[in-house]
Amino acid sequence: MGVAADERQALSSLFEELGPDAPTLCEGWTTRDLAAHLVVREHRADAAPGILVPALAGYTKKVQDRYAAKPWVSLVEQVRNGPAKFWPTALGPLDELTNTAEFLVHHEDVRRAQDGWAPRPADPARDAAAWRSAKQSAKLNLRKSPVGVTLRTKDGREAAVKTGPDPVTIVGEQVDLLLFVFGRDAVHLGFEGDAAAVGRLQAVNRGL
Repeated sequence: MGVAADERQALSSLFEELGPDAPTLCEGWTTRDLAAHLVVREHRADAAPGILVPALAGYTKKVQDRYAAKPWVSLVEQVRNGPAKFWPTALGPLDELTNTAEFLVHHEDVRRAQDGWAPRPADPARDAAAWRSAKQSAKLNLRKSPVGVTLRTKDGREAAVKTGPDPVTIVGEQVDLLLFVFGRDAVHLGFEGDAAAVGRLQAVNRGL
């Protein structure tokens, strides 16, 4: 299996362990809401666009709420089993391309919302995938940053992801960098640069 498939299975097992009412880092969502979101994303082509398009979000929420009302066991099983065979991301390479960041971030959304969470031990495949996804996603997600941004891993790899004044370098493990790029603040990171510039970057990032 690839990283996307591994994270899907790990998240599904965590859903089973925690139940439907556990908190997540997704504001306003419990584990039940997050599971319903993942199912809608992979099973309802009519509703999935509303995940990204605000004008369609109302319909998406109605559909998602109907899935959330399903029995918890069956909802988790749908997440675990993934999309139908005709769905494009049912193919392994496309699954890795489109779902690695999705399931890695959402797995951490659940893990890090629980008391006493700690970073997982290093994993070469997962960390490499997180670094690739962080670099790719940062160019879109941090496009509104008022300052320049460079990502740097603990082992010294760097990627300039946003040009601009008062540059800030964000230093940390690959998964934490990915989570920051997706607007999460339950991370262990260091920031190098002018303190005011760091503050402006963090303020914009919290709005993602």
